[in-house]
Amino acid sequence: MLYINDKQVEIPDELSDTPLVQFLRDYLDLTGTKFGCGDGLCGACTVHVNGSAARSCQLVLKDLATAHITTIEGLKNPDRTDALHPVQDAWIKEAVPQCGYCQPGQIMSATALLIENPQPTDAEISEAMSGNLCRCGTYPRIRKAIHTAAGGQAHDK
Repeated sequence: MLYINDKQVEIPDELSDTPLVQFLRDYLDLTGTKFGCGDGLCGACTVHVNGSAARSCQLVLKDLATAHITTIEGLKNPDRTDALHPVQDAWIKEAVPQCGYCQPGQIMSATALLIENPQPTDAEISEAMSGNLCRCGTYPRIRKAIHTAAGGQAHDK
């Protein structure tokens, strides 16, 4: 039994070889997770698997067994259920998105980073976010939003 956004989801046997990104989008209508390159290189399909950032285009349902998956739709504010997650709020405050296509994956990677490292330096942000590509080049705003979400100022400028 798989858990997606805190809900138990049964996987039909005929879908066991289906990539997670396809299952999320085509069967559960969770279209916030984007399909990008299909090779795990662009980061558009990033979700959390058991709390860590993972490329959903590279994950097959049969390999996830009892995993806990969180998509952009399931991202919650740890303090209040009715508010945006602090990373989502920072994304808005810093006007990060331009076209927006990569932003769900960016947000999911940034959230995983802040769980592991609540006060990352610029270098740590660059390293953690290096697998998420943005064709619009909003990287400086992404970095600023991560610092904003962390509640601190930029380090290592």
